[in-house]
Amino acid sequence: MSFEALGLSEELLRAVGDSGYTTPSPIQASAIPSVLMGRDIIGVAQTGTGKTASFVLPMIDILAQGRGRARMPRSLILEPTRELAQQVSENFVKYGKYHKLNMALLIGGVSMGDQLAALEKGVDVLIATPGRLMDLFGRGKIMLNNCGLLVIDEADRMLDMGFIPDIEEICTKLPAVRQTLLFSATMPGPIKKLADRFMSDPKTIEVARPASTNASIAQFIVETSSRGKRAALRKLLSDPEVKNAIVFCNRKKDVRELADVLKKAGLSAGQIHGDMEQGDRIRELDRFKSGAILVLVASDVAARGLDVPGVSHVINYDVPHHAEDYVHRIGRTGRAGLTGIAYTLATPEEADNLHEVEKLIGHKVPRHAATAAVPDEVQDAAETIAVPMDALPADEAARDLEIADGSASRTETDDSARLPLDGDAPRPRRRRGGRGRKPEGQRTEQASESRPAEPRAAEPRASEPRAAEPKAEQRSSEPRAAEPARSAPREQPRQGREPRRDDKRRDEGRRDESRRHSNDDGPSEIGFGNDVPAFMLVKARG
Repeated sequence: MSFEALGLSEELLRAVGDSGYTTPSPIQASAIPSVLMGRDIIGVAQTGTGKTASFVLPMIDILAQGRGRARMPRSLILEPTRELAQQVSENFVKYGKYHKLNMALLIGGVSMGDQLAALEKGVDVLIATPGRLMDLFGRGKIMLNNCGLLVIDEADRMLDMGFIPDIEEICTKLPAVRQTLLFSATMPGPIKKLADRFMSDPKTIEVARPASTNASIAQFIVETSSRGKRAALRKLLSDPEVKNAIVFCNRKKDVRELADVLKKAGLSAGQIHGDMEQGDRIRELDRFKSGAILVLVASDVAARGLDVPGVSHVINYDVPHHAEDYVHRIGRTGRAGLTGIAYTLATPEEADNLHEVEKLIGHKVPRHAATAAVPDEVQDAAETIAVPMDALPADEAARDLEIADGSASRTETDDSARLPLDGDAPRPRRRRGGRGRKPEGQRTEQASESRPAEPRAAEPRASEPRAAEPKAEQRSSEPRAAEPARSAPREQPRQGREPRRDDKRRDEGRRDESRRHSNDDGPSEIGFGNDVPAFMLVKARG
């Protein structure tokens, strides 16, 4: 079947021929005649099959007769995103170049003054996003009572973005007698209810099973890990068969980070997401279309309806949270009869999302053995974390080597080497527990073996009276090598607590008090003793 058999006008057929199309797609061949007859249409087809032209072409012929009035558009096309609205307007310019139709674009992110000026001139076709349209309607800048043709494009995307209440309110502002066209890749329950409420005896055109993927797209799952995703992506993009690619992420934050990583890796990459200004998004998309950049990292804002010719590969960096988004994402390739390849990087944590995707499309996606890059990523991380042994202090390096060898204790030679020698300042004791720390009893036993033998009588016994305290002078005159013997468990502070200065002063006061009590100076005097104060010798006045 050719376009001539669909009943289109000569001017429109000439414009289609100038665009290079000769044969209509299945959705176009089924929908265009019915739209020209004035029927309500529900079109269900996978993305990339030409749904846009299936309503743009007949609308141009329908609106060729008549003239729009100021602020009263004759037809309305609702799009979920600004990019889709911009793309539909480009289709009207391309196919309607031999018709004198006025068109206005109502989208956010651009000046409202220019849009209001276009409405004042009279509009035949109004292409709008629901948010901006409701804003202008609330301000009284637009009237919809003369709109006889309504198109709801990407209805399932409208549902995902929460625009269904706005669409219901817009439908109540339109004339009751009108023609309504609804196009969607999937048909969830709320969309069916919307069609039943606002459409009159619609004709359903289903050229493929809902939510099915394009047969011209080869799909593969690349099993990887969270740490290996970037390396797996670089490996896929290094394939010479990748002419250009769109990489989809679930989060806008990941879009920004991944675009920066690819740029640093030397790839020609750009980004597009919902937080960008409309002008920046359009410029970035134009750069990708012109070939100035070869990799476009995008969020799901670019997953619906964007027609970028010749995209060879689509890569899902994340498995989408909503299974329907998978169908729209991979539909950016394999368009207009071309073939394409779609890869999805899947981690074990995303197994549930992947199961929902395969359940929706009705078959299991084959696995692709492109995980060889994962060990490289892990190795890079290991090299980044590793610290050379020669960069550590000598004692720390020795301790690490002992632990690596599995030694549970140090040798007696090492312990004796660490003891302070004569004339050396004693090293501060390590109070906190660490690697290789020995039990208290073992340290005491080894310390006692390394020092010279002393007579047992020189050691104070617990049963001796406090009068033996002067022996401290004898101990202080002993060689410094015997100093470690004082590290008995009784005199050590508790582990994890440094001795306080107040404790030392308190101990010294207790020792002084014990010395005073140990000296027998006779009974203590009562009162003033032998010295009587002078004021007590003065006689009292009678």
